[in-house]
Amino acid sequence: MKIILTGLLVFLGWAAFSSYLYVCKIKDLCNEKETISVSGQIANDSLAAGSQADTLNVQADTMDVQADVIPENLLIYFAFDVSSFEPDSSISAYYEKSMAYLLRNSAAGLHITGHTDAIGSDEYNMALGYRRAHSVKDYFESKGIPSDRITIDSKGEKEPAEDNSTNAGRAKNRRASVTIKN
Repeated sequence: MKIILTGLLVFLGWAAFSSYLYVCKIKDLCNEKETISVSGQIANDSLAAGSQADTLNVQADTMDVQADVIPENLLIYFAFDVSSFEPDSSISAYYEKSMAYLLRNSAAGLHITGHTDAIGSDEYNMALGYRRAHSVKDYFESKGIPSDRITIDSKGEKEPAEDNSTNAGRAKNRRASVTIKN
C-alpha cells in the first residue's frame, strides 16, 4: 500500500510539473496580459451618518494598462538592385513598438524576410534578398535589439506581392518584411 501511495504522489507531482512546463514555458500562456482600461472620478459624495453629514472627496487617477499587442508587420521598400535603406519615421515608430513588445515578451523575436522582383537570376535574387534582410537587421541591432532575437531569411523572387510584369508591381516586390514571432 505504501508503494502505491508513493507512486501516486510521484505521478501527481510529475503531472503537475510537466503541465506547468508545457503551459507556462513552452506555450507561454501563463504570462498573457489583458487590456484593462480604468478611468474614474469620485468627487463630493455626501454620506450622512445620523444627523451629521460627512463629505468625501476622492479623486481617482486615470489608469490605462496597454495590452500586449503584437505590432503589425513592417514593409520596407528598396530601389532596384539596392540593399541599403534610409530609416524614416514609420520605421522608427515600428522600432519603438517592437522594442516595447520584446521587452515584455522574452520568447518573442523579430523575423526579417528579404524579397526581390523577378529581374535577375534566382541565385542573385536570393542573395539580394538576404542582403536586404541583413541591412534591416543591422538597423535594428544598432538601435539596441539583441542579434540573438533577430532572424533573417530570403525569399528572393519566390513570393511576389504584386505582378512582376509592371514597373509598379516590381517596385512593390522589392521589399523586406519585418514580423514579430513568438
